[in-house]
Amino acid sequence: MVIMEESRRERLTCLAVCAGAGGLALGLEQAGFDPVLLLDNRPVACETLRLNRPGWNVLETDLLDFDPEEHREVYDVDLLAAGLPRVKASAAVRREDSDEELRLIEATVMLMHGVQPRALLVENLAELAVKPAYEPIRSEIEAELAHLGYRHRWFVVNAMEHGVPQDRKQGVLVALKGDAVHDFVPPVPDVGPPLTVGEALGPSMAAKGWPHAAAWAAQADRVAPTLVGGSWNRGGPDLGMSGSKRSWARMRVNGGTVANDVPGPEDSWDPAPDGTDMVKLTVEQTARLQGFPDDWSFAGTKTFRYRQVGHATPPPVGRALGLAIRAALGHPAPALPSGW
Repeated sequence: MVIMEESRRERLTCLAVCAGAGGLALGLEQAGFDPVLLLDNRPVACETLRLNRPGWNVLETDLLDFDPEEHREVYDVDLLAAGLPRVKASAAVRREDSDEELRLIEATVMLMHGVQPRALLVENLAELAVKPAYEPIRSEIEAELAHLGYRHRWFVVNAMEHGVPQDRKQGVLVALKGDAVHDFVPPVPDVGPPLTVGEALGPSMAAKGWPHAAAWAAQADRVAPTLVGGSWNRGGPDLGMSGSKRSWARMRVNGGTVANDVPGPEDSWDPAPDGTDMVKLTVEQTARLQGFPDDWSFAGTKTFRYRQVGHATPPPVGRALGLAIRAALGHPAPALPSGW
């Protein structure tokens, strides 16, 4: 009986497309899925993946150009996972606004023909999963999945309900072969209040002797707004649009830029609600707000490093989704190696 239980805890396999900085792949690794191949079309993202996991098989290519016939190791994997670029909010009304993003969704679903995974996981805009305006897009996806013999579930997860100090909603599509979808249960939210920004970043703010760290952390008593990576083609790093910047300002954080280092003994801070002297976050601190472990490194310049962080799927969300898919496939949660 023990031997049978251990065999069911075996490591499973996955193909990760549009892998980015590896947030989804890292979470799935923690849930017991080892990637046979990861692909992304950005050199800096591929560099990040190789930097952190030298043993991963990373392919720098566009999803639209990927031919599974040339990579037979991806055939019959347990999971095809895609952390795809977000469909624009206007796409349901004007599809041309998100032509590229929609083509990537279509390419992912068509990839099912050549890969034949046991399960599919697609993460995208929350509205794509639930809003009536996106029904035509969902119907096209669902029709192709049904043709291939997969049944599906659409739902929304919020990262703040899975150990991430950030109000970040994500639309999720899970599809499984045959009737296995009846055994799929979306991740259950954590019990208790979510982690706050102050709790997550307080120790790092104090790391270089900043005398205001404890006071700042005490008033940063809420979750962060959604981190936004922004355009790869223009602008520098900032924490989001105007509404997000106002939310950050209420926590006395300057959301208009990203710092090179945490504050030190000589740095000032104005706790007044209308004060202009606010603290700035580093790329490493934003990564912590995404749930990345402290030892996960990001390649590139500060702007490119932050872009990768902002566009990533939080690893704890990836882990929760991976565990839910494992359970539907008949595998209990794996034992985590020490250090995870």
